[in-house]
Amino acid sequence: MLRRRVIPCLDVADGRVVKGTRFVDLVDMGDPADLAERYAADGADEIVFLDITAAPERRRTLLDVVERTARRAFIPLTVGGGVRSVIDMRDVLRAGADKVSLNTAAVEEPNLIARCADRFGRQAVVVAIDLRRRPEADGWEVVIDGGRTATGLDGVAWAERAVELGAGELLVTSIDRDGTGGGYDVDALWAITSRVGVPVIASGGASGPDDLIRAIQDGGADAVLAAGMFHRGTHTIGSVKAAMAAAGLDIRRAA
Repeated sequence: MLRRRVIPCLDVADGRVVKGTRFVDLVDMGDPADLAERYAADGADEIVFLDITAAPERRRTLLDVVERTARRAFIPLTVGGGVRSVIDMRDVLRAGADKVSLNTAAVEEPNLIARCADRFGRQAVVVAIDLRRRPEADGWEVVIDGGRTATGLDGVAWAERAVELGAGELLVTSIDRDGTGGGYDVDALWAITSRVGVPVIASGGASGPDDLIRAIQDGGADAVLAAGMFHRGTHTIGSVKAAMAAAGLDIRRAA
């Protein structure tokens, strides 16, 4: 079994890292390259860089910011936001990303997943799935455009379809819990991890080590992503990994 990964997330708007609640009320948290370098030194396993305004603004990813960030953090970097074509993915990889996350464009044009996987290998293709619990029915609905647009798609069915098309990894975010500190949606995670055969990254709602541990033990996640608790210094990557190791999880120790 692969070691469990701890992944800080850099939500980027206008070239700056921001953090809010459910993708709104954004507060500036710093420079993405500075934060990426710090987290890499602290023992992060990977970095996820999401240009969160690219999709709703219908523009490409800020490649200069990606390149500057990649030069400062010598750990795997996943970049998402504004990738709508194979050429876009090529350019993001050339800017220094190791993997590229597809979200809105993949929902609007699912065959993009297959084309990117054919060109670059499925190990480089991450499909990000933003979920909102259905208020009057069982399950979860996929939302796009940074949580602004409902799609009617069932979250579990879309996860299975994305993997069939070539996704090598899934990044599953609970929009209901994002930035709330209420913990990951473990039920949504388990509904997906129990049905797909690729690694799943848990996202949305972490406030401390217990949330990360539960996402893995009860939700079946292979990796855990967090932002606010690292940006604000509430917890460090080292303290989180120590708690995970104490809970019996196999993690990569910081150097």
